[in-house]
Amino acid sequence: MSLTEVSSVRCFEGTQKVYDHASSATRTTMRFGVYLPDSAKTQELSALLWLSGLTCTHENFVTKAGSQKLACEYGMIVITPDTSPRGLNLPSEDESYDFGSGAGFYLNATQGPWSENYQMENYLIQELIPLIQEHFPIKKGALALSGHSMGGHGALTLSLNHPGLFQSVSAFSPISSPTRCPWGEKALKGYLGEDRALWERHDAACLLKAGKTTAPILVDQGLQDNFLAEQLKPELLQEAAKNSSQVMEFRFRKDFDHSYYYIATFLEEHFQWHQTNLGLK
Repeated sequence: MSLTEVSSVRCFEGTQKVYDHASSATRTTMRFGVYLPDSAKTQELSALLWLSGLTCTHENFVTKAGSQKLACEYGMIVITPDTSPRGLNLPSEDESYDFGSGAGFYLNATQGPWSENYQMENYLIQELIPLIQEHFPIKKGALALSGHSMGGHGALTLSLNHPGLFQSVSAFSPISSPTRCPWGEKALKGYLGEDRALWERHDAACLLKAGKTTAPILVDQGLQDNFLAEQLKPELLQEAAKNSSQVMEFRFRKDFDHSYYYIATFLEEHFQWHQTNLGLK
């Protein structure tokens, strides 16, 4: 599958690039960012796939997190996909921040009119990952997954539903149990319908309770997060993890909120986590 380069900018000891490509999964043009350290010119590197949160595109992590310098220091290619298909002009697509554009929830919709295009799980797992492995020097068996908020939810559920694909996982402020919070209930009902049993495949706490496991997981949460009690509910994930064989570490940050200031503060710890789990330390 071919890529169209949209932009290429020198940044630290590497290059931040953006590409477009035609997606068969979403039936749209999809855009993603790739940061390539200079070391990728001479050797295969590990890769970090970052999933962003509600309202975001591929750009948020690229421009706000300070990831490029860390990518050079830790020798990782960083891939930043979009959060949903764009420009479909579907009814209510742009009416709210937590459903439709920018709110794909990293699942495959089964309900119309979303089911034809909102196939984000298939896009990421079956299309984007093989695409980046084809076009960029990514070391086999060295793929890490991370994300923030809705993207943290995606990192947890995609890794649990596809064990073996990712060798290390982390999440900032994840929506821990979408079946039990307003954001998740709205999205899961809209994309999957009324059958709540079908929702559980996209709920990390439910997946852990059902015995699913994946690579080691780091969960990072700010304690001054405005969404902590109503939407994120990390205690539900902690409870499920206690009764699971999943390797999972929680780090709670006093005085930090939901923003990219918080992500930028602790992002290096996540690069260290992935470096250790990928056997690069």
